[in-house]
Amino acid sequence: MNIPESTKPAIWGAIAGAVVAMIIGFAWGGWMTGSTATRMQEASAETAIVQAFTPLCVVKAEKEPEKIALLKEESRYKRDNFVVDAGWVDNVSEKYRSEVADSCADTIVEGME
Repeated sequence: MNIPESTKPAIWGAIAGAVVAMIIGFAWGGWMTGSTATRMQEASAETAIVQAFTPLCVVKAEKEPEKIALLKEESRYKRDNFVVDAGWVDNVSEKYRSEVADSCADTIVEGME
């Protein structure tokens, strides 16, 4: 099979153009792989869950002012465990409980100083 000599540069040009288009698309065009989109979606869902459940946790905590005083005495690294043990995040799925507890503890301590 004879390929005309002028076809080779056209094929190489098409290949180079495709590579350049992919580089520009992924670097500046906002293209992403399916796994990246999935990770972004999961992070967005987690943020939404934390934002939705934190106020509920704070309301539960405000009903127990004596525990709030104890929470403020806790180390920053142990506050989320304190919130979980107090039962303020029992209505949250186990998957997100730690993040909600951490946000709740921060909100309580920073908001009531």
